[in-house]
Amino acid sequence: MPRDTRTRGLHGAPSFDRGPGASWRYVALGDSQTEGVGDGDDIHGLRGWADRLAELLARHNPDLRYANLAVRGRLAGQVRAGQLGPALALRPDLATVVAGVNDLMRPRFDADEVAAHLEAMFAALTAHGARVATLTFPDVGRLVPLARPLGSRVRALNTRIRQAADRHGVVVAETAGPPVVTDPRLWSPDRLHASPLGHARIAAAVAHALGLPGSDDSWTHPLPPPHTPPPSPFATLGAELRWAGTFLGPWLGRRLRGRSSGDDRHAKRPELRAVTGA
Repeated sequence: MPRDTRTRGLHGAPSFDRGPGASWRYVALGDSQTEGVGDGDDIHGLRGWADRLAELLARHNPDLRYANLAVRGRLAGQVRAGQLGPALALRPDLATVVAGVNDLMRPRFDADEVAAHLEAMFAALTAHGARVATLTFPDVGRLVPLARPLGSRVRALNTRIRQAADRHGVVVAETAGPPVVTDPRLWSPDRLHASPLGHARIAAAVAHALGLPGSDDSWTHPLPPPHTPPPSPFATLGAELRWAGTFLGPWLGRRLRGRSSGDDRHAKRPELRAVTGA
């Protein structure tokens, strides 16, 4: 039977301060962004926005337990097939579901199909009593000129995410809108994953959307002006060519070989554990 025994806090979210001894469960589902790529490395460990959100949540509930099932390279259908069942088994109070960017970059992208996978996860998790949060996606064409044709896909998917979220009472952090989200300083050198600062902003956006006490809209504020002058057109062209050779080329090579960056990888935090560093 679905359960919903939790008290509700601001904006209908579960209470973030439930007193001593009341453990609270947060489970993150998704792909590389939720895994934390761009915030740390595979040698010393990845942090990422979901870890950072868990740390914020733990400040209000030190007994919080957190699992992260995300794996890089996963399509929305793969997230649903491989992560939804384990997530339900963990019986979360809060779940975040963020997927679809990998689908966007495939030749045969179908916004309705991707949104259907996301909605199925929204429906299953909310039916079992979890509060669910998700994101909308910035237009990567504003960062990567070669990706400008993807703009219509991003807008189509964001529209469907909002519609599906509305049908199931899912919280949406609108990270697609504020101009700051395309500041290059919020992105890692590959321009596909957030930088540590970008991951911190995403965590703050989700916390604000959930109504976490102490959160606000400061994540939307612009960064201070950069100390260096804007690059010349020649330097910009050189940077684009280096990016294509360093990141785009290997990505295309994996696609041609039918490979994924997540092949043979597993979730970094498949079990609920206490949060440290909060």
